[in-house]
Amino acid sequence: MSKTKSYAAMTAKAALAPYIFERREPREHDVAIDIKFCGICHSDIHQARDEWGGSSFPMVPGHEIAGIVTAVGSKVTKYKAGDKVGVGCFVDSCRKCVQCRKGLQQYCAVGMVVTYNGREYDGTPTFGGYSEKIIVDENYVLRMPDNLPLDAAAPLLCAGITLYSPLKHWQAGPGKRVAIIGLGGLGHMGVKLSHELGAEVTILSQTLKKQADGKRLGADHYFATSDPATFTKLKGSLDLIINTVSTGIDWNQYIDLLNVDGSMVIVGVPDKAIPVGGLSLIMGRRSLAGSVIGGIPETQEMLDFCGKHNIASDIELIPIQKVNEAYERVLKSDVRYRFVIDMSSLK
Repeated sequence: MSKTKSYAAMTAKAALAPYIFERREPREHDVAIDIKFCGICHSDIHQARDEWGGSSFPMVPGHEIAGIVTAVGSKVTKYKAGDKVGVGCFVDSCRKCVQCRKGLQQYCAVGMVVTYNGREYDGTPTFGGYSEKIIVDENYVLRMPDNLPLDAAAPLLCAGITLYSPLKHWQAGPGKRVAIIGLGGLGHMGVKLSHELGAEVTILSQTLKKQADGKRLGADHYFATSDPATFTKLKGSLDLIINTVSTGIDWNQYIDLLNVDGSMVIVGVPDKAIPVGGLSLIMGRRSLAGSVIGGIPETQEMLDFCGKHNIASDIELIPIQKVNEAYERVLKSDVRYRFVIDMSSLK
């Protein structure tokens, strides 16, 4: 075991503060990673504040991890010291169920082992990326593109794959009209990826204040959802809507924007049940669906795609000492578009 510096939430009501815990020594299939950067996901805040229930403390958040391999176990074949690697939202799965065998580890029938606020199958608690190092089985480590800066690539491990997976599954591409609801940490990645996949991209945002950004990121169209005329103009025109907004909208309004056989996919977690009328689904053979991150093969595919097309997140780099301030700014949507922690500040 080795002592590891981090920032942790000790209780749901507490600000994150310095914390030292122990990481295991690398096993024969493990990769030891010096964490260089870790993105801040809104789900970090939800879990650190126990807003979803079931949180375990002390908690070291962080699942958008980018770093450098420092050592490998005796049977590791995929990585070597010096490699640029990433770790996303989970660090293990059962490896035996139908979903795992298909490379869909995010839907593991037994339950994936999440990177933090979870437990290994032996009961050991997991601690995330707001720390100086991490030990992960080589089969759950990702290879980062050489041409992308590690700091801006870190959010690809959650925000990137969260949008890439549904875009690929619902076949976004040339001839498809795709809309992204919300231009935040998730939404801005959705715009970049949709554009590079060849789709016609529309941003649906509450106001027009980010319109210039939206066009720069690759959007073809930008509409304010606070304007009732938007819903009249776009009715029945979209093939795919990715909803990154968790609260405060009427899903029925957006379902009506879908063409026949269109789909709206939910990737933002609502904090309460959302009423949905059946008629708008029935009359257009429309679908309402959900999606969560991606498996290891698809996440690597996404990283390779982003490397090929030079796609990374728009970030604001901060020292770990400003993490609590960053949390408050995320809640105010005061970041364009993802906070990333420079973990060298921990030392």
